[in-house]
Amino acid sequence: MKAIVFAGGVGTRLWPLSRRSSPKQFEAVIDDKSTLQLSIERLLPDFDWKDIYLSTNYKYLSAVQKQLPFLPQENIIVEPETRDVGPAVALITSIFVKKYPREPIVILWSDHLIKNMGVFKKILKVCRSVISKKPQQMIFISQKPRFASQNLGWIKFGKIATTIDNIPFYTFSSFFYRPDLKEAESYFQSGRYAWNTGYFVTTPLFLWTLFKKFQPEIFRHMVDLKKAVSNNFKSVLDKIYPQMPKISFDNAILEKINPAMAYVIPADLGWSDIGAWEALKEALQTSRNNNVVRGKVVVTDCLDSLVYNYTDQLVVTIDLNGYLVVNTHDVVLVCHKNSVPKIKKLVERLGESENQHLV
Repeated sequence: MKAIVFAGGVGTRLWPLSRRSSPKQFEAVIDDKSTLQLSIERLLPDFDWKDIYLSTNYKYLSAVQKQLPFLPQENIIVEPETRDVGPAVALITSIFVKKYPREPIVILWSDHLIKNMGVFKKILKVCRSVISKKPQQMIFISQKPRFASQNLGWIKFGKIATTIDNIPFYTFSSFFYRPDLKEAESYFQSGRYAWNTGYFVTTPLFLWTLFKKFQPEIFRHMVDLKKAVSNNFKSVLDKIYPQMPKISFDNAILEKINPAMAYVIPADLGWSDIGAWEALKEALQTSRNNNVVRGKVVVTDCLDSLVYNYTDQLVVTIDLNGYLVVNTHDVVLVCHKNSVPKIKKLVERLGESENQHLV
């Protein structure tokens, strides 16, 4: 099985640490390691370095090479420009359908945290076995929800279709992206929804057929990319990739897939999408009221708050409950944890103002 880790996003919800010039996946947020480094470490030694691939943007190539010196250069797949995740997966598919059409692949993301490594590794091993026998299938690996999150996507599942090595495979129903609080609470209480991690196992050939069926405009470019894999690939990619329509992979493919061709595994992975400060706090807390701090920080009579200081200046907080405080060399962010969804819109406004250099 091949593992493809995507590391090309910007991550505005983790601003001001995450910037266009240095996105969240390259910044040290846990034990002085980036989430990119952690995402690769959790694959070892089950995967050899030669079986691990990374998809990123050309702007971040040097950062990838610096943080992952053992990753083969030829395993770094570089997008010429940002075109959203739909074209990024199309690019991967075009390469892999030429080289490994029927070999199981797992799609992963570089900005996540997983605590229950044994569960994660076992699921990957079982999924590899299932997809080897059912190559025209997709398996979504999801996280059992811990609370009613508004900042995550959700996946609805049905009945148990089969159980392998004590891992239940459920029928797939549908996706829901960042619901409001009332909807999220209903999902959480129902027991029929899980957090959508964005992880899935399938084969390149199955993805190829899905793009052919649902995204003909993208697919015609994929045909040219496939032909060029062994000859003059970079020049063809540079010419073709900017012509692909910007579209998310969910909108392009996943929302259109036949539910009968997919399974869902809701598991306790100890997974967190730490692309947002509130999610990072929840992932690192040992209890609901604990504070999460980093750097030169003094907290007094504070509960359920995150205080991250990336400067030599002392940060002092008093009487905060459920707040996020992030201090960088040029920006100080202070907001309530429930206001995280507003950060992305704030960053968009800053990008159109005299403060665009801070985005």
